[in-house]
Amino acid sequence: MAQQELIYGMHALSAVLSREPERVIEVFVAKGRDDERLNKIINLARKNGISLNFCHRKTLDDKAKGEQHQGVVARAKPAKILNESDLDNILQTTDNAFLLVLDGVTDPHNLGACLRTAEAAGVNAVVVPKDKSATLSPVVRKVACGAAEVIPLIQVTNLSRTIKHMQSENVWVVGTAGEATQSLYASSYKGAIALVMGAEGKGMRRLTRENCDELVKLPMAGTVSSLNVSVATGICLYELVRQRSLA
Repeated sequence: MAQQELIYGMHALSAVLSREPERVIEVFVAKGRDDERLNKIINLARKNGISLNFCHRKTLDDKAKGEQHQGVVARAKPAKILNESDLDNILQTTDNAFLLVLDGVTDPHNLGACLRTAEAAGVNAVVVPKDKSATLSPVVRKVACGAAEVIPLIQVTNLSRTIKHMQSENVWVVGTAGEATQSLYASSYKGAIALVMGAEGKGMRRLTRENCDELVKLPMAGTVSSLNVSVATGICLYELVRQRSLA
């Protein structure tokens, strides 16, 4: 049997049904629930000739392995995995590319939240290493609220090499690090740019850090030493958005 994946959560499934309905094999829906968003999913499934199964909540709970499914779970063909050639295509066809690089973010909730924020901020693609990183899982898709189906997630074999390639395409690479001497707000972010965020707790790996054009940090006035990576990503991305909107 070909590899399959589960998709759950209304935003995630609605996005797939709207953009790639051919991937969805069958949809499981909570019995006796009358909800406008759920009805939209049911109608999209019917419109595309996708099998619908109405079942008890316990069945959905079991399929989603305890994760919050919002009354809907689907069985689907896996999405295409994007790689270096897809990133190249984005760089060649996008003026002033806006990229987010996540160096080893392993928590699927954090990756999902980063994808959601990146899509909202207008990021063209999110780049992650193939190894030691969360990938597109049902949890990531659910947390991303549909963004995982919209924004390209590029998995690369060698992140340092990819950063050097981006630089060769005139992308300015800004890394975030607690030991940086310059504040996020003291730098200028115009033109093609890639923001690099490090892993939970550990930050960027040494080679990643060394290959950045510039290192910046978030000013921390309180007693905590760091922020959750998805929160820090949101703050940094929107400072770049603010400055790019003034260009």
